[in-house]
Amino acid sequence: MEKITRLVIADDSPRARHGQRALLAIQPWIKVVGEAADGEQAIHLVEALRPDGVMLDVRMPGMDGLQAARLIKSRWPEIKVIVMSMYAAYRDEALAAGAEAFLVKGCPVKELLDAIKKFDVGV
Repeated sequence: MEKITRLVIADDSPRARHGQRALLAIQPWIKVVGEAADGEQAIHLVEALRPDGVMLDVRMPGMDGLQAARLIKSRWPEIKVIVMSMYAAYRDEALAAGAEAFLVKGCPVKELLDAIKKFDVGV
């Protein structure tokens, strides 16, 4: 049996969160364990749930995804981070914040799933 990858999704758009959850729900090896509308909520969920990874939107009110990525990686370096944005210009900053991957929203599903598969959970 394949290891289940537990994820938290953080995006200020309920529609985006719903779409991501629906997309990931059809993958038997992925379980979305929490959703956050901003970086601060994401931090609280990561602390409470200790997921394998978190998907963070860059632009969110309050604490943005880049700030959340830096905090998550400093507190829980084992938790993998995927930063997502409509704007490719955030790529370098996301990777500098410690993200394992940066994806442009709307990228092919295979690209997202490949990024999650690289988490190497359970190793």
